[in-house]
Amino acid sequence: MGGGTLGRLGPCPAGGARTPGSLSLGAGERSDAWVRVRPGGGVVTDGVKHSMNPFCEIALEEAVRLRERGLLQEIVVVSCGPQQCQETIRTALAMGADRGLHVEIPAPQYESLGPFQVAKILAALAKKEGVSLVLLGKQAIDDDCNQTGQMTAALLDWPQGTFASALTLEGEQLTVEREVDGGLESIRLRLPAVVTADLRLNEPRYATLPNIMKAKKKKIEVLKASDLGVDLSSRLAVQCVEEPPQRQAGVKVETVDDLVGKLKEGGLI
Repeated sequence: MGGGTLGRLGPCPAGGARTPGSLSLGAGERSDAWVRVRPGGGVVTDGVKHSMNPFCEIALEEAVRLRERGLLQEIVVVSCGPQQCQETIRTALAMGADRGLHVEIPAPQYESLGPFQVAKILAALAKKEGVSLVLLGKQAIDDDCNQTGQMTAALLDWPQGTFASALTLEGEQLTVEREVDGGLESIRLRLPAVVTADLRLNEPRYATLPNIMKAKKKKIEVLKASDLGVDLSSRLAVQCVEEPPQRQAGVKVETVDDLVGKLKEGGLI
């Protein structure tokens, strides 16, 4: 499942006056259950408990911290997928989001939902909500695609800062410290922009019981992709899904000569 969070920002420019803006956070889902392949293809999801993608939890936490510093006026979480998405939205509301948007995707279409389709939805919502900052997790941990943030930036034609490990917002200027192969890189972006959160950006808080109870009363608006003018058709098709072959039991050997003999028997040397 894919999704996001939209929020009203209040960055303070040099003059000190608060200017309105918005923020969007991409949210996905993960399952901690053992993955089983469904006969005929696909993965068994019936009765499986899903939770928010951990990188999206980090992005949401950063949105809450921006609001706590007076830089964000409203946080709106978004999730794309079937009815179960609302459980994840409620969790995000308990963590500090103000309202939720559920873009309902029927099961047949959800099976082919990929980063490009989610990016089109987030881009459409960013325009609809007047968003000036899109903040997402860097990748989902089910498919590990690491594409939604970059595609969203391309569709919006906005600058992007990926793999963010630190974030500083000053007026219309956004400084992103990002993790690269050689160490850390600092870039400065002018809003509107897209940022994807890496592991070390922050440590998400736990939802408290009072906030969990308050989340039950917060609003979740249900939309369809067609309401946003988004076509969910995909050019990709999964040909098959198979479980990996079962590993054979290992053999213990007593001496180096036994080891060499076994390797020769297996044609490995």
